[in-house]
Amino acid sequence: MVKTESTMMPLGSSAPDFCLTNVDGSVVSLADFAGKPLLVMFICNHCPFVVHVREQIAAMGREYQEKGLGMVAISSNSVVSHPMDGPEEMKAEHASAGYTFPYLYDESQAVAKAYRAACTPDFFLFDADKKLVYRGQMDDSRPQSGLPVTGADLRAACDAVLAGQAVSDQQKPSIGCNIKWAPGNEPDYFLG
Repeated sequence: MVKTESTMMPLGSSAPDFCLTNVDGSVVSLADFAGKPLLVMFICNHCPFVVHVREQIAAMGREYQEKGLGMVAISSNSVVSHPMDGPEEMKAEHASAGYTFPYLYDESQAVAKAYRAACTPDFFLFDADKKLVYRGQMDDSRPQSGLPVTGADLRAACDAVLAGQAVSDQQKPSIGCNIKWAPGNEPDYFLG
C-alpha cells in the first residue's frame, strides 16, 4: 500500500468547475452548489484508506447536508488498471456505503487534475463564495493505526465554515492511495 499525500492546493483558491455524471445518471456541476459551502471529496471504491473512513464519510454526508453543506464525491481512477472503480461498481458502492451525496465519475481525469488531487481520499472544502478554506486529512486515523475514525479535522473545518467563522490554517495533508492515472495521463504535479 503506497502512501501518497495531498498536494495542499493554496488556501483561497477558487473551486475549479466540474460537470460530471452521477451514479443515478444525472449530471452534477459546480453551479448546482451556488450560494452554499461545498465539500469536494476524491474517493474510490477499493482504496484501503477510503474503506477505512467510508462510514465516517457517509455519517458526515447525512449530518452536514442537513446543516446546509453541499457535498460531492468524485472517483477519478482509471478503469483500465482498476475496473473495480468504474461507474457500475460506483453505483453499488454508493448504495452499500449509504452515501447521500452525488458520487461522480471523472473519466477523463480532468477534474482531478484541476483540483490537483493526488490521493484517495483527498478533501477540499470551499466557502459559499467557492474559495478554498480547507484541504487535508479527515483526522489522524489511518488503516492499522489503532486510532478511531472521528473526522475531527474535517468536521472542525465544516463546522467553522457553516458558522461563518475562519477555518484554522493549521492543516495536515490527507494521506491515501495515489489516484490511478491512465497511462500517459499523469499530471506534472504528480510526477514532480
